[in-house]
Amino acid sequence: KKSTSRYTQRSLKKRKLLDELGESQLPYLTPEDDGFHQLWKTKYSKLILKNAEMIPKEVHKGVQEAFLTLRKHACFFQDLVRIKGKDFFTPVSRILIGNPGCTYKYLNTRLFTVPWPVEGYEINYSHPEISKACKALIKLNDYLHGETVLALREQSLAETKEREDPPVTDSHRDYVPPITGTGPFLQDQSPSRVPKNDCANLKGRTSYNLTLLNYMDPQQIPFLKQEPYYGMGKMAVSWHHDENLVERSTVAVYSYCCEESTVDKLETEASNGRDPAIWHVALKVAWDIKTPGLAIPLHQGDCYFMLGNIQIGKHICFLQEFCVRRVLSSFPSSFSTIRKCSQGTLTYIMGRCDAVLENVHTDAELRCPSLKSLDISDIKRTGETHNEVEFEWLRQFWFQGKRYRKCTNWWDEPMAALEEKWRKMELKVSVLASSDHMVSQH
Repeated sequence: KKSTSRYTQRSLKKRKLLDELGESQLPYLTPEDDGFHQLWKTKYSKLILKNAEMIPKEVHKGVQEAFLTLRKHACFFQDLVRIKGKDFFTPVSRILIGNPGCTYKYLNTRLFTVPWPVEGYEINYSHPEISKACKALIKLNDYLHGETVLALREQSLAETKEREDPPVTDSHRDYVPPITGTGPFLQDQSPSRVPKNDCANLKGRTSYNLTLLNYMDPQQIPFLKQEPYYGMGKMAVSWHHDENLVERSTVAVYSYCCEESTVDKLETEASNGRDPAIWHVALKVAWDIKTPGLAIPLHQGDCYFMLGNIQIGKHICFLQEFCVRRVLSSFPSSFSTIRKCSQGTLTYIMGRCDAVLENVHTDAELRCPSLKSLDISDIKRTGETHNEVEFEWLRQFWFQGKRYRKCTNWWDEPMAALEEKWRKMELKVSVLASSDHMVSQH
C-alpha cells in the first residue's frame, strides 16, 4: 500500500510538471556548455567522479573479467517488477552479490545476494570461475570503500576551507576541484592525510555490504523511453532515486562498456547536444523547473560516488550509449542498525520469527502447541511477522530465488529453516483462531 501510494504521488507530480512544460523542455548542461562546472559545484556537488586513469590497473582487470565471467555463465536475470499495479520484466538484467544473508528490494521485488567470500561462512559456488568473480568484486568493494572514506574526508575539508576563505568574486573563474579536470574529481590521496579517528568514523559510515550489477544491450531493447523533461535522448534507466537505503548513505558506481558500435547519425542529432556514443549519468533536482539538469559523460572504467544526502531531493538516470554496458553499484551498510532499518537481512527476519515463537509452549503430554500469553501486542506481532515471512521472503524466494542456484546453493538451507519457522507460526495462528472461537462461544 505504501509503495502504491508513493507511485501515485510520483505520477501526479510528473503529470503536473509535464503540464507546466507543455511543448517546451527544461535546460540541461554538459561539459561543452559554459557554467557546467559551476552548476555541478553549486547544485550537485555530492556527486564525485573518479577518472578510470586514476584507478589501479589491477582493479580494472579483476572486475572487468568478473563481469564477463558472470555474463558467460548466464548469471544476469531480468526481474518481474510491479509498477502502478501492473507487472513488467525489466529491460536491464541484474544480479545481486554481497554479504551472506543480505537482500535488496526495489519495485516490490526482493533480490537475494549471491554471497561473496566472507570469513566465517562456507559458500559453495557452482563453478570455480564464479567463485573467482565474486572474489574480484569484494576486492573492488574494498577499494571503493577506501575511496569513499577519502572522498568524504576531502569534501569535508573543502567545505571547511570554503567557510573560512572569502568567496571567489571572479565571474569568469569556473569551478576547479581538488585537481584540474572537467568536474569534481577525486585526486590520488594517501590514508596518511586522514586523521586516524576521523578515518575510523568515516569507515563505520561507509562500509558497503552488497553490490548490484546491471547488464543491458540498448541495441536489443528498441522500446527504451525518451527522457521526458530535458530532451536528453533515450534512457537506459529512468529517473529514480535508490530505494531501501539508509538516510545519508553513500553509493559508489563503477561503469564498464565491453563493446563498441556505430552510432546512427539520426540518433546523434536527436539527443539535443548530448553525444550518444558515450553513456551519461544525469541528475536533476526533483520536480524543479528552475534548476538545469546535468549530464556527465561516463567513459570506460570511470567511477563515481554519490555522497551523503544527494539521494534527498535529487533524481538520477542513465542515458543510453550504443554499446553493451555493465554498471556496478555498491550500496552501504554503515552500522548494524542500518540493516535492521532496511529489514533486508536474514538475521533480521530470523530474529523476528524467534521473538514471536518464544510465546509458543508445546505441552509435553498432548504434544500440541499452546500460548504463554494472549497479550494483544503479542497477537498483533504474530500476525505481522507471519505475513512478512510469507509475502516478503518465502514467496519472493520461491518465485525467483531458485535461479541463483546457477551460482550457489547457499540460500537453500536458511530458506528451509525460515519455512520451518513459518510453519510453527501457522500453528500459533491456528491456536489464536481457536482461542478467539472459544472466547466468542463463551
